[in-house]
Amino acid sequence: MRHTGTSTHNSAPAGALTRESVIARQPRTKTPVPIDAHEPWMRGLHADTGYLLYRLGLRSGQLFNAFLQESGVRLRHYALLRFLATSEGALQRELSARLGYDPSAIVGLVDDLEKLGFVERRPAPDDRRSRIVVLTEEGRAFLRDTDESGLRVTNELLDPLKPAERKTLHALLLRIAEAGLE
Repeated sequence: MRHTGTSTHNSAPAGALTRESVIARQPRTKTPVPIDAHEPWMRGLHADTGYLLYRLGLRSGQLFNAFLQESGVRLRHYALLRFLATSEGALQRELSARLGYDPSAIVGLVDDLEKLGFVERRPAPDDRRSRIVVLTEEGRAFLRDTDESGLRVTNELLDPLKPAERKTLHALLLRIAEAGLE
C-alpha cells in the first residue's frame, strides 16, 4: 500500500522528515516464532488469558505495522489519525488522555503526522494560545485508502474464527475495554 497524495521526494532539505526517515527511525519488530502449544511450558502460558491477549496484541501490532510500513505511519500514528477522524480536533493533552499515550509521545507523533501533511495544528477556538490538532483532507484520504488493507489485517489475525465467533470476541473485548481502559 502506497499513499499517493502529496509527498516529500528526494528534493527535501537535509534533515527534513520524509516517509523514509520516519520508517528508518522506527524500531523493527521481529516476526514471532510459531508456538508449539503442545510443549509442556506452553500449556501453562496458554492457560493464562492475560498472556494470550498480550501475544495477540503483539501479533496484531506487527501485522498492522507491516501493512503501514510504506506510508511512514506506525500503529500509534494510525490510532491518533482514527481518533481525529471522529472529532473536530483535539488538544494534545486530550489526545494523550484519550489514547493512553505519554504526553511526550503525543508531541512526536503529531510532529510526524504534521510533516507528512496528515494533521495540522490550529489555534483553539476558545483559547488562541492553545493549539488543537486537526485532521487534514490528506489525512482523511490516507484513512480512506487504508480501510480495505486494515480489514485484511484484521481478517488475517482472526482467520481461525467463524463470523459469529468474531462478533462475540469483538463484543467481549469491547466490554473489557470500556470497563478497564477509561
